[in-house]
Amino acid sequence: MHLTVVHPRDLTEQEIGQWRALQEADPALDNPFLSPEFTLTVGELRDRVRVAVLHDGGQIVGFFPFERHAFGIGRPVAHGLTDAQGLVGVKDLELDPRWLVRQCGLDVFEFDHLVAGQALLAVRHETYPSPVIDLRAGHDAYTAHLRANSGKTYKTTLAKRRKLERDRGPLRHDFAIEDLAPLHTLLQWKTDQYRRTGRTDRFAHQWIVELVERLLAIRTDSFAGVLDMVYVDGTPMAGHFGLRTRTTLAGWFPAYDTAFAKFSPGLIHHLALAEQAAANGIELIDMGRGDKEYKDKLKNGELRVAEGRVVTPSVGAALHSLVRVPLRKTRATVMANPLLLRTADRALKTFGRLRTAL
Repeated sequence: MHLTVVHPRDLTEQEIGQWRALQEADPALDNPFLSPEFTLTVGELRDRVRVAVLHDGGQIVGFFPFERHAFGIGRPVAHGLTDAQGLVGVKDLELDPRWLVRQCGLDVFEFDHLVAGQALLAVRHETYPSPVIDLRAGHDAYTAHLRANSGKTYKTTLAKRRKLERDRGPLRHDFAIEDLAPLHTLLQWKTDQYRRTGRTDRFAHQWIVELVERLLAIRTDSFAGVLDMVYVDGTPMAGHFGLRTRTTLAGWFPAYDTAFAKFSPGLIHHLALAEQAAANGIELIDMGRGDKEYKDKLKNGELRVAEGRVVTPSVGAALHSLVRVPLRKTRATVMANPLLLRTADRALKTFGRLRTAL
């Protein structure tokens, strides 16, 4: 086996077609973050993006997208933004992860949402649940699940929706919107949320804003940006921007106008999204790894993703371990302890309130 490393723009149409075919042949890879269109679009904005094209016996057997950072550190494309990462290859592909990393000119490759079953998985990793809304049995079966397992939440959300319509006006849900204006409204809500909760504002980086705009403009049978918005009497209340393949929608940026907070706009929106997604051929909504109350209430299944790193014997890898491993262990300790997690969350929100006030 051998590989060539290229910038995404240097991939041929034949290679892109082969990438797409390999992805669609394996249900475990059915996520838009693993689609060639995503890597190609990020590559238009980030020169550090590369793709390793794996060959075996004259045949292309895999594509490994990554970003090359300083000191030989490799990370997934758009690291910190994506909920699915990994190598797209033939099923049951066997390779040495350290060989792959070395051949890509890296000392370390670190990941936090590597899809299950990857040949890339090394010894150093932990797996975590990624909650999903499974619509393969149909929307009616999903709502039946909610009634049986999240009955109080489901009934309360429907009651709040009825009250919202009585008090404020009729609701309208627009799915697969193409206009930029609603997108910018959504991104402003998301920026406000990041600041309010003490998180880093991703949209303070112009390249991320431009990435989302470019992805919204893509409309193919196998990949598309999907923007949807719930309106109350013509006023936008809640929405979401994500990416889809033919059958999977990756949840990415949900947000709402806090002026409607008492009506649980996020839950109202997600119920509307599930209905429209099912009607538009979506079989799975991947809400992404992370402990969020709304995910627990809405999920009816889960996938598994891994966090870890592939390390080669090198000075760069040793330096990386000195810096990153203690941070990862500290974060894992906090995430695994409910008391520490609540304390950290409260501290971030307090910081967010102070930052907003100032």
